[in-house]
Amino acid sequence: MNDTAAAAVAAYLHQHETKGLLRFITCGSVDDGKSTLIGRLLHDTRGLFDDQLAALDRDSRRHGTQGADIDYALLLDGLAAEREQGITIDVAYRFFSTEKRKFIVADCPGHEQYTRNMATGASTADVAVVLVDARKGLLAQTRRHSYIVSLLGIRDVVLAVNKMDLVGYDQAVFDDIVAGYRELAAQLGIDRVTAIPLSALKGDNLLAPSANTPWYRGESLLQYLETVVPAGRGADIGFRLPVQWVNRPNQDFRGFAGTIAAGAVQPGDEVVALPSGRRSRIARVIAPHGDVEIAVAGQAVTLTLADELDISRGDVIAAAQQPPQVADQFAAHVLWMDEQRLLPGRPYWLKIGTRTVSASVTEIKHKVDVNTQEQLAAKHLELNEVGYCNLYLDHAIAFESYADNRELGGFILIDRQTNATVAAGAIDFALRRAGNIHWQHVDVDKAARARSKAQMPRCVWFTGLSGSGKSTVANLVEKRLHAMGHHCYILDGDNVRHGLNKDLGFTDEDRVENIRRVAEVAKLMVDAGLIVLVSFISPFRAERRMARELFEPGEFVEVFVDTPLAVAESRDVKGLYAKARAGKIPNFTGIDSPYEAPEHAELVLDTLGESPEALAQQVIARLLD
Repeated sequence: MNDTAAAAVAAYLHQHETKGLLRFITCGSVDDGKSTLIGRLLHDTRGLFDDQLAALDRDSRRHGTQGADIDYALLLDGLAAEREQGITIDVAYRFFSTEKRKFIVADCPGHEQYTRNMATGASTADVAVVLVDARKGLLAQTRRHSYIVSLLGIRDVVLAVNKMDLVGYDQAVFDDIVAGYRELAAQLGIDRVTAIPLSALKGDNLLAPSANTPWYRGESLLQYLETVVPAGRGADIGFRLPVQWVNRPNQDFRGFAGTIAAGAVQPGDEVVALPSGRRSRIARVIAPHGDVEIAVAGQAVTLTLADELDISRGDVIAAAQQPPQVADQFAAHVLWMDEQRLLPGRPYWLKIGTRTVSASVTEIKHKVDVNTQEQLAAKHLELNEVGYCNLYLDHAIAFESYADNRELGGFILIDRQTNATVAAGAIDFALRRAGNIHWQHVDVDKAARARSKAQMPRCVWFTGLSGSGKSTVANLVEKRLHAMGHHCYILDGDNVRHGLNKDLGFTDEDRVENIRRVAEVAKLMVDAGLIVLVSFISPFRAERRMARELFEPGEFVEVFVDTPLAVAESRDVKGLYAKARAGKIPNFTGIDSPYEAPEHAELVLDTLGESPEALAQQVIARLLD
């Protein structure tokens, strides 16, 4: 190969290495043609290998819906259930490239029950292609997906009016759909809508303008995708690096590794580490291949600082002159993605950037009807519902509003028992700056109060079914402790509901709040040096775990009063089970509301094999051991 040819090859390779990347999604209602559209794009842009073409031909004959013709949707519908039903269930990601740009496209499912999957695909996209079947017009799922597109900050939308061949390429049909969608887009704050008439199956206006739509003067879909410049995300917020890893290969090097979320950084820049607020200057910026003079958003780098600062995974290194806010309470939109509904007060893990903290939804301000954008009152969120919520975190974090930065404004909620992702959210603004409220120092602390009482303060948490014997055993424990000179107090479920919790009912939401309040009171009593005996049904493991985490190691003793339902019901001293069986008491634990037995209680009391006095002695022995 001569020098000219080698130079040409090198230039060609460099061109393809440096081409820009556009991420986009296809979304819309069921059977609008999303998978067919992407499959046709991959096919016509020669984005398939020979074996893929052969497999497509074979699968089209076996599973296809186009007779002897190629069924392009099969390129995306990879799950067996998708091929059998002819629908998209999971998000399918595909890569393809043209001379001008590289693309990653996410084919999102159209069914309502898979809305959470669609949100996953939209979370990283720059552009949304919203498909509409020309025969059906705007449907509920079109509006739902468009709302989520707006919520997740996508401002460039292609309205792809598909299957124009089935309406005779009628311009009036197209114009009517476009007018309706522009009205919807205006309501959602989407101001960059490009409407294109398409036939994904026939290829009309896909790669080039079609002769079948002479009345359309705009770009083809591929021409648009190759040239669109996505709208910017908010103002220039300055340099941001969420620390993913502290790189310490030896005692002479300490670097902070991560991907730059916003702005640019270079040696000499003054930075601040958050949430600590300590300041320093950048000493080195190290990219994968060595030191660089400057690095920008999207690059993975390791930073070294001129000073030794205590910085850990999850902290944020930011421009000192433009630092992000630090807070522990937020207003945010939450898309619920779990079969079990969201209950305010229940603790979850919140992951934002590289930081994971404990969090709970303190209030659902309203939920949003994603079809009409109407705000509705709500006490919980069901699968695929969107709510505007207040969140409380146990630690302050550095953040940005989602409108300004996805990486530091978007978060997920994780179930603390199953580790499943149950929600995705977008921070709107801080409800309270973390620095505004501080713990007031007191000279007499918990240890001093405990010494004055000559006892170790504890929270003894009795849990079990109604009628299990919790209150009976707790009462005997208190009598014996009192006789021994110990300072103690019983928080009984029925008694507390006469005062502190008199405003709460027995829904799941109220049960969660009931336990949250009692746990906080018990913590204060332990801080006062008391032994507090808590006797509550407390049916949910998540809330009992939340209560445990309020206390220091060794302070919380969970006592499971293990009585079978049949035995507890046979006692029924209050007549509650009979009323519940008759339908007069809804949400009664053990009948139509679940009781989740403890898995790792410190004590399990068998009420069938021992007398209440013997069981009380077991508790006292455990406390005084």
